[in-house]
Formats: sequence, C-alpha cells, structure tokens
Amino acid sequence: MSTSETTLPTDVTFTDLALPAPLQAAVDDLGFTTPSPIQARAIPALLSGRDITGVAQTGTGKTAAFGLPLLAAVDPAASVAGGHVQALVLTPTRELAIQVADAIESFATHLPGLRVLSVYGGAPYVPQQRALRDGVHVVVGTPGRVMDHMERGALSLDAVRFLVLDEADEMLRMGFAEDVEKIFGQAPERRQVALFSATMPPAIRTVAETHLTDPVEITVSRQSSTTTNVEQSYAIVPFRHKVGSLVRVLATSDADATIVFTRTRAAAEEVGAALVERGISASTISGDVAQKERERIVERLRSGALDVLVATDVAARGLDVDRIGLVVNFDIPREAEAYVHRIGRTGRAGRTGKALSFVTPHERGKLKHIERTIRAELTEVEIPSPKDVSEHRARRMLDAVAARREAGRLDLYAQMLSERTGGAEPSEVLEVAAALLALAVGDDGPRQRAEQEEFERQRAEARGGRTRETHRAEREDREGDRTHRHPRADRPERGDRRRRDHDDRSGIRRPAAGTRYRLAVGHTHGVQPRGIVGALTNEGGLTGADIGKIDIFGSFSLVDITTPLDTATMDRIGRAHVAGKQLRIAVDKGAPERRAPRTERRPAHSS
Repeated sequence: MSTSETTLPTDVTFTDLALPAPLQAAVDDLGFTTPSPIQARAIPALLSGRDITGVAQTGTGKTAAFGLPLLAAVDPAASVAGGHVQALVLTPTRELAIQVADAIESFATHLPGLRVLSVYGGAPYVPQQRALRDGVHVVVGTPGRVMDHMERGALSLDAVRFLVLDEADEMLRMGFAEDVEKIFGQAPERRQVALFSATMPPAIRTVAETHLTDPVEITVSRQSSTTTNVEQSYAIVPFRHKVGSLVRVLATSDADATIVFTRTRAAAEEVGAALVERGISASTISGDVAQKERERIVERLRSGALDVLVATDVAARGLDVDRIGLVVNFDIPREAEAYVHRIGRTGRAGRTGKALSFVTPHERGKLKHIERTIRAELTEVEIPSPKDVSEHRARRMLDAVAARREAGRLDLYAQMLSERTGGAEPSEVLEVAAALLALAVGDDGPRQRAEQEEFERQRAEARGGRTRETHRAEREDREGDRTHRHPRADRPERGDRRRRDHDDRSGIRRPAAGTRYRLAVGHTHGVQPRGIVGALTNEGGLTGADIGKIDIFGSFSLVDITTPLDTATMDRIGRAHVAGKQLRIAVDKGAPERRAPRTERRPAHSS
C-alpha cells in the first residue's frame, strides 16, 4: 500500500489539480480556490484511476475529495434506466447521505442530465424506487437501505464504476460490516474505490486489503482542521449537577447556536425536555426521531429559529451548520475519536468555536486519554454561578439601553417612575432602578441568594472530593455505561418513566406523576412541548418541577401536573392560547382507546 506524505506546497490551487472543465467551472462557481490537504492529495490520485484510503476527520473537505473525481468517472450520456447506477457512495447515517448527495449535486451543475439520489431508512420506498427505475447516475445511501433496494431488484451495481465508503469506521461500528461485504460482492471487479475513515483500525485495514487494489494511503493530521479553530475546555461537574450547570452555561454563552452531546438517546430526550422547561429554545435529535422531523429540526437550527440542539453521536454525524459556536459534551464520550468528531461541529468555515466538556470526578482518566489523542491540553474552567448568570443578563440589558432611549416613546414609563419616586433622594431612585434591573433578569432576591449558596456548596463538592452522594451518582453512571451496551438499555418502559423518582442517566430528578390533565391542542394545531410548558408556567404560576410527562396527540394533549390546580388557576390556564387555540384544560377522564402520540413527544422533568 503506497502512502502519500503529509507535506504539500502552500501555493497549490484547484486549477493545478487538472479537473475536467465542467468540474473546474463548478469549483469556480462555489468560490473554491485552495484545496484542503485531503483534497490536494486525493483528487489527483483518484483522477489517475488509483484506489485510495483517506484517513481524515469530518470537516476536512472529504466530500469534494471524492465527489469531484467520482463525477469525472461518470458518463452522463450513458443509460442508467432500471437502477443501473454508475457510482455508489455508502454513508453510516441518513444525515450524512443527504449532505453528501447535496454536495455532489452542487459539483454537477455543469454536467447536464446527471442525476443524484440519496436513499436511506425512515423514508418511503416508492419514491426512491421510482427514481431508480427512471434512472440515476449516482446513489448516496446507508448500507441497509441500499441492500433493501438491491434485494427488491430496484438497484443494480452491474455498471458501477466508482464506489466510496465514507466514514468507514463508523459504518463498521454501527454493525454494517456484513452489508458492506455483500455490496462489494455485487459490484464489478473492475471498479475504482475510495475509502475514507477517521481512524484506521485493523478491521478497516482488512476491508482495504480485501476490496481495494494497491491503494494510495493518504493521512491528514487530526489537528489540521478539527481542533485548531476550537477553544477547548472542561469543567468538573458532579453527575447530579449536570443539568443545572448546562442551563447556566447556555445562559452566559454568546454563541449563535449550541450542540449538546449525550451518550444515549434517553439522556438526549431528558436533557432536551429539561431545557425546554426552562424556556430555552431547544430540540432533540436521536435515532427515534422521524426523518422528516430531523430534517425540519436541522433547518430550524440553520435558519436561526432554534438555538440549542441536543443530540447523540450517531444522530449528529453529517451536521454542517455554520451557526454552531459552542459544543457541550454533557456526557464525555467513551472514545477519544468521538470527541474529535463532536467538536468538529463547531469552528467550521474559517470560524472559531468553543467546546466545553462536563467531566465527573471519576472521569479524569478519560479526559487524559482524550488529551493524549488530540495532542492538546484542555483548559479547566468554572461553571457560571447564578450570580454570573444575573450579571451577564444585566449587562446585556444595559447594553441595549442606549438604543431603547434613542427609539423614544418612554413618556409613560418615565411618568410612572416619577410618580413612584417623586421627592425621593437620588440614592433611592438608583435603588428603584436597581430593583427593576434585578426583576428584569429574574433575580427576585431570596431565591437567587439561596441558589447562589447551593451553587457554592456544589462547587465545594466538586473541588473537595468524593462525598457519599458523589460516590452513589458515579456508581449509577458506571452502571449506566455497562447497561448502555444492550441495544434496549436506553429505552425505559413507559410505566417506569411515570413511576421513577430518582436521578437517572441524565442527572435529572423525576417528579411523581400527579394528576393528568387534558388540553384542547395537539399536533394538528402545530403545538410543541415548550408552548404547553410556557402556558402552564406563565398563566398557571407553575414551575418546571410541577410539570411531568407531556403526550401530544392529533387534536389534544395530556400532561401530568404534580401541584393541585384550583378552579381559578384552571380558568386562567384554560383561557390561554397556544398555537392560536385555547387550551381549555380539564382533568383527563381517560378513554377506552387512544391513538398513540407521535414520537416527538418528550417527558418534562426537573433537575
């Protein structure tokens, strides 16, 4: 296996890579001038007809590195009807399949008639089958769905000229090894292969030795594009204090958007629900979320309608959103390579980003392993205190004062203040202004003081060692790690979700079920869990700790509320509008049959 060295002249441009004219025109249209290291090495090798193995992290430009030579090998004029495709790209996730297909289409703008199709699970078969029957030149898909189409006779690899394995290590880790072998077995012996992987463990080398012919091995340093633009830090956070710590980090962050990574689907759902309870614009992506909903969530994140995304490693692969300025590792990953992939979600497109990892006291060894892998030392930081949150909010509010004064129409408020402070000493007027600012940022005095004192106790616990409760939480954490290896371990039974009242894998304390109420809004009205939580807290005077599990059905919703509601409170809540419709709250009397709620429903809990 020949190897490409990592040194590269600094003055190489795309025009030096000898791309066919239509592809060079597309590159020019996209504004590409200087190729990334992986592109500068892979493109010439692939254009010359060589097989390659590319070892590079996400975000290094891999898609163009194989996508441009792939299009150079495809003949748009050749018949591809009946599913006889010319190029196939295998990816581990649906998100990455969509992203790669979109990128290849953008490279093919000057190749009239060339068609690209993405195929993946969670989407209907028939439209994909129809497109294959009509003819596509390039298929990008997940191994499982590709195999399904092959077995149904909709996809044929007889005419494949170019085959790509993208993120091969992740593909094998997810259990696609057998599918990959079958797909290679159906492809012609005379084909060109490009294999890309973040790492090159023995299993990947075996695949390369079996299915590639004298490949050129191209290795790009880990730090070339995945860590240099990211400010990396960590904080020691006892397991049971993670959610509160996350809320304060988000409250003091100036990042446009944030991705929060958890280790399991269940933890992602719990953390996302906890953030929504606290009024944070957050949503969750995990393997249980339907594909259309996932695409909608990512688009909301990209457009600015969503600020925080809680995700698992697999669900977030392929996400490329420039707005992401902060990555929070709510659960530190088990593998150092996963850490590199996670922080690669920020610091993209020449921007700088931040990555913060929550490390429990017993996870310092994992942290050291990560530091050795990325060849960098993370900076220890303190989690913001409630006082820090109030100060941050107050400063932002004061920064907006000048613009508000310039906008005018303050007579009403000035008159009210004058009436309240008429004849008062300047110091008293200043005290009134300070009280108004405190109220505006949510500091109501005694509660804030109590929260600050509790924070100081938590910080002392994190610094001072391992209390009995810390030992218990860490034991549960380790047991959760072992249990997670079972494929259903992160899917608690519905009954258990209602009954348990202890700290779970996400560090969120579960309330008792309480009374179940019925609300006259549902999916057909476009209601979201955060809208229901907002109405209950604003109109009913409830807190996040009072609100339990929320199930959203087609035309109504059910919510568990632990605090008894009197007639006046129910009347206020009932008149509130969510998604343009009155809630009309009432105690749920149950029904013999009820259509199951959609998968996007999430329980709401408190920390």
